[in-house]
Amino acid sequence: MAAPLRIFLDANILFSAAKSSGAVRQLLHDLHAEGHVLAADAYVAAEAQRNIATKSTDEAMHYLQALLSRIDVSAVQCESGTRSAADWLPEKDRPVLLAAIASHCDVLVTGDRTHFGLGYGRTFEGVKVVSPAQLALALWGERQSTP
Repeated sequence: MAAPLRIFLDANILFSAAKSSGAVRQLLHDLHAEGHVLAADAYVAAEAQRNIATKSTDEAMHYLQALLSRIDVSAVQCESGTRSAADWLPEKDRPVLLAAIASHCDVLVTGDRTHFGLGYGRTFEGVKVVSPAQLALALWGERQSTP
């Protein structure tokens, strides 16, 4: 196995893992089991909690809380400011990429193809933006590339 990665999780990844026991939840489980460090910040954690509270069940909220207790959730909340690394994103999404950069992550995994899709496969100040499927494919090949 390659050196463990520090992987920043967007709110939609946290939401997906909490809402169902599908491919995203399995991906996070496998990443953790292989020693990769899963990270988020207070901004994305709060967004995931807000979305679960309005769109899902108490069971999903309990799973989200358990998940957040197992990952590195920093208090770092980055304002969009004038950092050019995130200029290509809508203002509401800039703090996500900036937090991944500030948290010294190797990868930002997001399912938000609408806003982050143009950045998929690109690296910004050391952080590569990928979809869940791209991350699985890069780490394990065809074994688990379906999220």
